[in-house]
Amino acid sequence: MLVYFLRRLGQSLLVIAAMAVLVFIGVYAIGSPIDMMIAPDADQAEMEAAIARLGLDKPLWEQFFIFVSNALQGDLGNSFVYATPAAELILSKLPATLELAFLALVFAVFLGVPLGMIAGLKPNSIAGKTIMTGSIMGFSLPNFWQGMMLIFVFSVILRGFLPSGGRGETVDLLGIPVSFLTADGLSHMLLPAINLALFKTSLVIRLARAGTREAALQDYVKFARAKGLSERRIVLVHIAKNIMIPVVTILGLELGSMIAFAVVTETVFAWPGMGKLLIDSIQALDRPVVVAYLMLTVFMFIVINLVVDMLYCLLDPRVRLSEAKA
Repeated sequence: MLVYFLRRLGQSLLVIAAMAVLVFIGVYAIGSPIDMMIAPDADQAEMEAAIARLGLDKPLWEQFFIFVSNALQGDLGNSFVYATPAAELILSKLPATLELAFLALVFAVFLGVPLGMIAGLKPNSIAGKTIMTGSIMGFSLPNFWQGMMLIFVFSVILRGFLPSGGRGETVDLLGIPVSFLTADGLSHMLLPAINLALFKTSLVIRLARAGTREAALQDYVKFARAKGLSERRIVLVHIAKNIMIPVVTILGLELGSMIAFAVVTETVFAWPGMGKLLIDSIQALDRPVVVAYLMLTVFMFIVINLVVDMLYCLLDPRVRLSEAKA
């Protein structure tokens, strides 16, 4: 187990280093923020002073090494627009995105797994066919269109049954503002969380259905039935435990994607998270914020992937055995 962890940790550090190079070059090679930050009537001396102040007069390789040196000390640079540390700015928006992503993940798991198991156990029934048809729609419909339809139905037709945007009332939890602990905040979370969860729920349904159909044919399930175990115990213990291995793996990665790429949902519902900050920073060519966002996103992906690998190792003894032999 320790060898497996150290090996994955080493791979993760290599990925972070490679992504740091790609992200920095990709962002700093495009456009010039000076054109947007300096007044059009500014003279050459003012432009050169601004360029020097932001450190943009140095060669790209030198800017990169300064960035790496500062990043190792926890400094990802200062925002050109807000004149505050980029990491601090992003982390201030992180709680809103995290609680939205986790609520969407809860919806995806508690709806997707049972529905997928029903579709897998009764594939030719009306319920099974209806569930699979719904999952296809969840894959096919554009995310922004789903969001607008949810707003149209629950906020317009039903006359404000659920709020159409904003974060609502928040309370501090360990010094961090959260919405899910207040009724108003939770009502504001529901529509964006549902919108974010629809695609993931469809994915979980298909994974759970495929896993259930495969597990139902295995010898251990036939043996459990031969022993006279109840169908409920067979489904909830023997089948459910085994289908959760691929589901946990995929959901771990999908959680990272929900955190990193909730841009469309946050924009449609005016949710004040990291995604909306990213769009505003790209439009303003606020390079430090964009780079810091991408690096923090990469770091989150790596950490989540590492945790998923550890969970996979705990759920599947074959992984532990194979690593021990290696």
